[in-house]
Amino acid sequence: MIKIYHNPRCSKSRNGVAILENSGKEFEIVKYLDSVPQKEELKELLTLLDMTPMQLIRTNEKIWKEEFKGKELSDEELIDAMLSHPKLIERPIVVNGNKAVVGRPPENIENIL
Repeated sequence: MIKIYHNPRCSKSRNGVAILENSGKEFEIVKYLDSVPQKEELKELLTLLDMTPMQLIRTNEKIWKEEFKGKELSDEELIDAMLSHPKLIERPIVVNGNKAVVGRPPENIENIL
């Protein structure tokens, strides 16, 4: 089952949902701001994405600039920051089996359908 980690307030995320709807494939929407991933789930996403925690962080978010910018943080601390402040997680993330992409640009999603 395809899964999209979605923020309805984000236009790129809404575009990602539209791409999945147009694909005709079944998929699950995870509103990750309401249902924050568990630590192991976030680590698995990072593995599937082949990204470091820092690469998945939205560094332009106000919370990042106010609380974390300029600090030396370990990968574990970065993961904990994303779990404490899920707005920091880049979006949307689409998972299809053992593949995952960040839908920025949204067309990236088509590469794993």
